[in-house]
Amino acid sequence: MRAIVTVIGKDKSGIIAKVATLLADNGVNIEDISQTIVQGNFTMLMLCDLQSAKPSLKELGVLLKELGDEIGVSTHVQHEDIFNAMHKI
Repeated sequence: MRAIVTVIGKDKSGIIAKVATLLADNGVNIEDISQTIVQGNFTMLMLCDLQSAKPSLKELGVLLKELGDEIGVSTHVQHEDIFNAMHKI
């Protein structure tokens, strides 16, 4: 299964490293990543493979939310199919 992880917030040092470390520590592989900073606002979108993930998608969402709260960003994870259906033109 693949999922989309989004991270949004004020830019600061270490956001990518902390999110990537949490994912790697939980068996999640980042297949693709895009990030940008616009006027001090950080946005990151990651396509992740959860096939070897230790937590479920829901549990991963909780872990990401806890990390986001700790570092001051908003995080969200959703199944790739749901993301694609929501963003279809």
